[in-house]
Amino acid sequence: MFIVHVDIDAFYASVAVRDDPSLRGKPVAIAGSHRRAVVLTASYEARPFGVRSAIPLYRALELCPHLIVVRPEMAKYKEISREVFAIFGARGHAVEGLSLDEAFIDVGGVTLDEAAAFAQTIRADVRAQVGLTISAGVASGKMIAKVASDNCKPDGLLAIAPGEEAAFLAPLPVGRLWGIGPKTAARLNEHGIGTIGQVAELDDARVRQLFGSWGIEVRDLARGIDRRTVEPERETKSISTEETFEYDVRDERVLISLLRDFAKELGEKLERENCTASTVGIKIKRADVRIFGRQTHLSEPTRDPRRIYRAALHCLQRAHLNGTPIRLLGLRVASLTQGDAKQLGLFG
Repeated sequence: MFIVHVDIDAFYASVAVRDDPSLRGKPVAIAGSHRRAVVLTASYEARPFGVRSAIPLYRALELCPHLIVVRPEMAKYKEISREVFAIFGARGHAVEGLSLDEAFIDVGGVTLDEAAAFAQTIRADVRAQVGLTISAGVASGKMIAKVASDNCKPDGLLAIAPGEEAAFLAPLPVGRLWGIGPKTAARLNEHGIGTIGQVAELDDARVRQLFGSWGIEVRDLARGIDRRTVEPERETKSISTEETFEYDVRDERVLISLLRDFAKELGEKLERENCTASTVGIKIKRADVRIFGRQTHLSEPTRDPRRIYRAALHCLQRAHLNGTPIRLLGLRVASLTQGDAKQLGLFG
């Protein structure tokens, strides 16, 4: 069985360049206009200056004074994402979306060459039909496919043959391993472990000493053993949006800023669909890829972005992150009702 990981290159920035060719070859950042705006995505031309997602916009402009800042268009990104995901699933394979621009595709029991050919076809279809480039990794497991696609960015394709997973991972920094955040990587470095290959070589006693009860699982991943399957998302009666960070985020101010943008996007979506929502929830994926959430029920349905934001902020405060490195943040509204609703209190 092979899994393909597909990722649109610098998604938001690439959309801006596609729609305004004068931006091609220039450093571009997608960011809001409010005081605490953060960079959502940076073009590859901006990255050599140190501009990357999740850093404050003022800092990005300090690093790259000639940076071109483009305001986000979340509704457009969502629509383009739907177009791209339709291409991902057009041949009947199971698709597991990770974010607007990233997914796993289960291509089943084919040969490596056939899986790579499928990935190349997907890349060509997205370029031809949507005008964007994607990078793809092909491997027998999720993590290896993800690392492969990261390694061939932008606009690349990398296939890892069965039996070569461990050798591919071995020289990479230990921080590239799923579940290893910056703090854990630094601690491992203090113990003389700097590469994934060194984790793969640990014996049972040492791996449990360093990682605790999940040590064997970490070592399996380091050896290229990943038995997780592609899990297609079930349809739900809700509206959501989320952002996967290029680098883990610890600054809660960045998360608060994104929740404000998300609330505006979802409020506009509810307005367009003439709906109100009675439930607001956040989704958080930590650096160790564990996912948890918090939600609250409103006393009256709403589509007001300010009320959605305040409810989301309440959920974030209840999460008690305390500097926990965050890989993904999402916002969701549910318990939808068609039509208008009288706006009264905030929480039930």
